[in-house]
Formats: sequence, structure tokens, C-alpha cells
Amino acid sequence: MRQKGDKFDVLVILVFLLLVSTISKASDSKDGFVQCEHIVKQWAASSLDLEVKDDKHVLQNLLFFLHVPRTGGRTYFHCFLKKLYASSLECPRSYDKLRIDPRQPKCRLLVTHDDYSMMSKLPKDETSVVTILRNPIDRVFSAYEFSVEVAARFLVHPNLTSATRMSGRLRSKNTISTLDIWPWKYLVPWMREDLFVRREARKQKGNSAVASTNPYDMEEMVIPLHEYINNPIARDIIHNGATFQVAGLTNNSYLTEAHDIRHCVLKYQSLGDYVLKVAKKRLDDMLYVGLTENHKESATMFANVVGTQAISQFTSSRSHGDHAANNNSEQRSSLLESDFDNTYHHSNSSYEKPSQISSVERGEATKENMTVGKLMDVYESCISNLRKSQSERRVNSLKKISPANFTKEGRRQVSEALLQEITSLNSLDVELYKYAQTIFANQHKLMLQNKIVTNQVDNGFDDSYGAFSWEAISIAVSVLFVLLVAVLFETAKRRTSKLKL
Repeated sequence: MRQKGDKFDVLVILVFLLLVSTISKASDSKDGFVQCEHIVKQWAASSLDLEVKDDKHVLQNLLFFLHVPRTGGRTYFHCFLKKLYASSLECPRSYDKLRIDPRQPKCRLLVTHDDYSMMSKLPKDETSVVTILRNPIDRVFSAYEFSVEVAARFLVHPNLTSATRMSGRLRSKNTISTLDIWPWKYLVPWMREDLFVRREARKQKGNSAVASTNPYDMEEMVIPLHEYINNPIARDIIHNGATFQVAGLTNNSYLTEAHDIRHCVLKYQSLGDYVLKVAKKRLDDMLYVGLTENHKESATMFANVVGTQAISQFTSSRSHGDHAANNNSEQRSSLLESDFDNTYHHSNSSYEKPSQISSVERGEATKENMTVGKLMDVYESCISNLRKSQSERRVNSLKKISPANFTKEGRRQVSEALLQEITSLNSLDVELYKYAQTIFANQHKLMLQNKIVTNQVDNGFDDSYGAFSWEAISIAVSVLFVLLVAVLFETAKRRTSKLKL
């Protein structure tokens, strides 16, 4: 009996300890949520309270292209913006340049994967922001494929040590590579190590046969997609990446509280609504929001909204410069040597507002009377060549992990359950993309309305000018006719008088 009593007492104690532990965890969890909610709500409130520009539709002195990875933004950079802005006007953060250099303040174009927190380094009232968003499922696929593609290029090396050493030597020579650019500086090394591990495993097995025909589930060659999306690195960087980037909360953020906010949102999903609300407001305040899937319409709108104003600004600057040159050659020389005045101090930035742009610094926007139509022609030619070179490089890279060849047909082999999981993991991006679609539709409508108004004004001017011209001609003809009749009458009268005499 005593043993049974002892066992019962032990059982009671264990139950009591378990109950205390459960209550303690629940209390800690509740306290953790309350603390996280306070952190996120405080940040969201301060972000939403920021003043909105008087006219977000006007291109400001500095254009900040917030490039969400795998949305096609690089084609806009090469085929649009490089045609509008000269290289000397690019900020040193654009892709192959890593941080804004205070010694080079003369910039009017910033194209970067940096998130919206970059605005803390820029003069807000002098900056226009543009971005492009993509269907979240397609963006996850593309991020996975590109990570593997870039990592596969290192398979020319005999082992991971050799590949890593070579990368280190290149970077020591100040050569910028994909490994220096967010988010690939995290994703590519992860994929590179994984590819070498799997290649070594295949060598040890001595069997090169691949069991699966699904390129997204070939574990012998590359990490399967279902493992990739559930890895902590992917959860931290890829999922809901567009929302966090537009909100300014990536792990590359300039905000000191970004890590805590992101951690709280990942732990308590309901707090993501605050981040989504801020991201939506940021989109509302942007000059232009494009959609990867609506490629043709997005490009046309970009040319009309951004291109038109850029061309106008540079053309106006050129005309002003030419006028100044005619008036005073010495003054022109001074302007060319010092193109910026009225320094703007904002946070740690030393960006300066441009007052004059030299002929050397202007891009193609002012060449040969650049128009939106000509800009679109240049864009179409450029993007065709760019896509061709990118496709060739992709094919050569993926040969190293054949038969894992990523194609649209291959994506159709991905199960519906996995697609649903990707959608669930990117719930914030799904909502933000829907919101962007609404903004895009409104932008498109506004662009068409502006075109109609412009055409009506032009046609009205032409019609009034034509009416005025015909009216003037009619009056002139009538006056001439009256004068002619008067002259003929007077001549006839004189002849009659002579005959009478």
C-alpha cells in the first residue's frame, strides 16, 4: 500500500509541475505577445504619421528605384533609366556600388535592393520613389531558381574550399559580385554549399542516376523546393519579402528596431497586419508602381509617367544652360564646375539638390529630341538583347546541375499542396500584390485621361488656329474684293467723264 501511495504522490507532483510549467509558458507567451505588439504598433504609428507630399505625381530631383528582387527591375535599370540618366548622375549604391559616398553627392538616380529605410538617408521632400511588384508565388520560384543558378557557376571548382577562396580573391580586388548584393549575399552561399555537398554525395555513391523527373524535387542534384521554402533563411528573407522591403524591415534595414519588429511578426503572424498597412501606405505615396506580369502596360506607363518628366527636366536644364551660355560664357564655366547648390542635410546623408546639369552628365534623354515613343523603341531593343544574354548565361549555369532544368513546364509538376503552402507563407505579399494591382489600374486610368486631355488641348489649339486663319483669310479677301471693285468703279467713272468731254 505504501508503494502505491508513493507512486500516487509522485504522480501528483509531476502533474502539479506540468501545470505550473504550462501556466508559466502561457504567461510568458502572453507577455511576449504584449511586448511585441507594443513594439510593432509603435513603429507602425510613427511610420503612418509621416506627412505625404503635396503632389506625388511630380518627379522630384532624386529618383529612388526600390528594386524588389526578381521583379524585372534590372531591365528597367539598363533599358530605361540608363537611357534617361547619365552614369555620372547615378548614386554610388546602384547595384555595383555598395554605399552612398558623401564625397560624391551629385546623384539624381538611386537604384538598389535596399529597402524603404533607405529614405532615412535621403531628403524625403526631394525624392520620388518607384517600384515593381510580382505575383508572390512566381517571385518565390524565381528567387529559388536564381539562387541555384548563381551558385551552380561555382561548380567549375573541384571543391567548396577552392570556390570560396576564389571568391575571396576577387572581392579583395574590389570586384563587386552577386555575393556582395542583398539578398544574394545570404542566399547564394547557402545554395553553393548545398550544391557541393550533394555533388560529393553523388561521387561517393558512384551512381549518377536521378530518380525524379521533377526539376523542383531532385534531391540528388539540388535542394528540393519544399525544403528550400521551409528553411529558416528563406523564412527570414524570401517569404513576404516584398512587404518587408517596402515597409523598410528587411535584415538589410537601416532601422535599429527592424530586427525586433521582423522577429515579432514572424513569431506572431497577426502582427503582420500592421506591417502590411504601412507597406500599402508607402505604395500609395509612390510616383509609380509597376507589375511584372503586366510587362507591356507597365513599361508604357513607366515611359509616360517617369520618362516624360525626366526628359522634360533634362531638356529644360539644357535649354537653361544654353541660354546662360549665350549670355555669359564665364558663368557657364562656373555652372559646369559646380552643378549643385543648396545643400540638404537629412540624417547622415549629404545629398545635394541639383541646380544645373552639364552636357557631359546628361544621358540619352536630351539626344536627338528624345520622346516617349523613341524611349519605348530603345527599351524594346535593349530588353530583347538583355533577355537573350541572360538566357544564355542561365542555360550554361544550369548545365552543371542537369537534368534539374528550371522551366515553365517544370513548374507545372509542382503539386497544388506545395503551391498552397507557398501562398500561405507569403500571405502578406499576396495582399500587398492585390493592393498594387488596384494602384496600377488607377495609374493606368489616370495616364489615359491625361493623354485624352493633352490631345484635346492640342486639337483644340489646332482647330482654333485653323478657324482663326480661315477667318482672317476670308476678311482679307473680302477687303481686297471691295478695294478692287472700288478701283474698277473709279476707273470706269473717269473713262466716262473723258468720253463726255
